[in-house]
Amino acid sequence: MRGNRLKIRLLIGLAIVGFAFFKKCASQETNPYTNRVQTINMTTDQEIQLGFANRDAMAQQHGGLYPDAGAQARVDMIGERLVEMSMAKQSDYKFEFHLLADNRAINAFALPGGQIFITNALYSKLDDDQLAGVLGHEIGHVLGRHSAERIAETDFWQTISTGASVGADMGNMVGGYAQNTLLKNGREDELESDELGVLLMINSGYEPEAMIEVMKILKSAAGPNRVPEFQSTHPDPENRIQRIKEAIAEYRQ
Repeated sequence: MRGNRLKIRLLIGLAIVGFAFFKKCASQETNPYTNRVQTINMTTDQEIQLGFANRDAMAQQHGGLYPDAGAQARVDMIGERLVEMSMAKQSDYKFEFHLLADNRAINAFALPGGQIFITNALYSKLDDDQLAGVLGHEIGHVLGRHSAERIAETDFWQTISTGASVGADMGNMVGGYAQNTLLKNGREDELESDELGVLLMINSGYEPEAMIEVMKILKSAAGPNRVPEFQSTHPDPENRIQRIKEAIAEYRQ
């Protein structure tokens, strides 16, 4: 009886794993802005709705919006120029740019669908070209569909982990492998967004070398206790600088 139960568990586990791979294969598509094949299980409209649904809550986590209409207008002007003068205009995404009141966290990020945020702590350190570099990078995350891809990949690995747990009590091992894989993919997302940001800057008339200065600002802000690259979802700024230089040389040809 025990042997039969183990066989049944194994068959169920294999069926779950097989379903996960089938679903992943059926969800693959080529990104028109990166030419990279991705696993995506939501539509562009769903990405936009997800961004809108979380926009206000995300702002509140950082103290709300920065109460300076002139500063917000500067962010809007540069962000909209990056969109209007690049391939981002051809997308269906609804780009909106938000300056957050947070004066402590040096950060910028994007939600799916085009909601882009920058904290005043970072904004206050940037000239126009550097600000364009930061916003271009975040637009790159949206065009690269990185959030949607991570959601789909996480769903895939969770299903695989469930199948492994049912079939052979290997869920923890699979879960650890999945976490490392997603972290690696996260670092690649950052590098891809840097490259897209360089292209957006060049198309919009900004100096792409300013993105290198942004990397130096981020490195300086992190200080001597910066987390090693392999433990972080963000690549080391020095490695990003090299890739940025390569992208500048490529897109200026």
